[in-house]
Amino acid sequence: MRILLIGEYSLLHNSLKKGLTELGHEVILIGNSNGYRCYPVDYNHEPKFFKRQIFTILRKVIYRLLKFDLASLESGIRFYFFLPKLKNYDIVQFVNESSIKTTRRLELYLIKKVVENNNHFFLLSCGLDYMTLKFYTENKDYKSIYQPSLKLSKSSKEFNWFGDYLRKEHIKIHDYMMINFDGLIATDFDYVDATKNYPIFSGFIPYPVDFTKLNFEELIVEDKINIFLGINKYSYNQKGIPYFEKALEIIKEKYQNKVEIIITNTVPYPVYIDLYNKSHILLDQAFSRDQGYNALEAMAKGKVVFTGAENDFTEYYKISDRVCVNALPDVDYLVNELSYLIENPDEIIAIGTRARAFVEKEHNCLKIAERYLEIWEKN
Repeated sequence: MRILLIGEYSLLHNSLKKGLTELGHEVILIGNSNGYRCYPVDYNHEPKFFKRQIFTILRKVIYRLLKFDLASLESGIRFYFFLPKLKNYDIVQFVNESSIKTTRRLELYLIKKVVENNNHFFLLSCGLDYMTLKFYTENKDYKSIYQPSLKLSKSSKEFNWFGDYLRKEHIKIHDYMMINFDGLIATDFDYVDATKNYPIFSGFIPYPVDFTKLNFEELIVEDKINIFLGINKYSYNQKGIPYFEKALEIIKEKYQNKVEIIITNTVPYPVYIDLYNKSHILLDQAFSRDQGYNALEAMAKGKVVFTGAENDFTEYYKISDRVCVNALPDVDYLVNELSYLIENPDEIIAIGTRARAFVEKEHNCLKIAERYLEIWEKN
């Protein structure tokens, strides 16, 4: 089959492409490289002109007056010029409801153009969209990236864009996809409850991971235990970073001679990976129910990851021995979990070994690609 993947989110489509290609399918990935993360794509519509430093003030003024970013407009225009190459595909899959990352009107126009020239269409629930945000706002006690916004004393720019998914312009995109698409696939347990009642819901498929690129080395604890926290300023509160920071302050004081703590802030993806390779423990996020890509890649390398591992996750995979640590937005809880691992280094090694085995079994990109093919053909 000829398969077109639109948009990239934490290497999901890259890993899926690898699996599909190995199965003999022709796959093209169009997206932007996601700024500093530098994700590889076949057709790149990353805005370049309006991201120059000289246009920073102009972009801010236009955004305040007209509520759209010139760089996002440029992204859509660059995507438009790729349209002649985006025809006659058997399957087209969008990574989420805002895959092109342009203005909402232009996004809908471009989606319609893609639909006009291809055959079958699928949507992933991955990252924020209308469905998940609506569900989170209606279920405020549900563990999600929306929860931190309820606890902040004042509004934060970090959450300003959330509201875009509840505006009429975006709901038009959502409604169009629900009517014209063949299927909707949830990619982890942060999205299943929010999407499972939609008529085109096609099921849950775990993230594909190309673990052949992720070297596993059994953890060795000789001197100090290395703990890594990678901060992204754009998702600082969503990830629960303040809880991790406070916990690390206590751990540093409590175990001065037993731990080494590495903290980075918004660095390019390759740099991030290089820095965390030395770690035994990685602090990922505290408001998730399941693991995202950063967590899975670290687990594949044998790290002990503090991330989402709620009951729906453990029950689905029938997990009895931990493959990661379920992180919670609770400093005392995090300190206790970290303390236990520091005082029981054998458990660090055991969890790291189980983590690698889990990713190999449940997230193999070749097996996951086969599951996508089954759902595409079924629908």
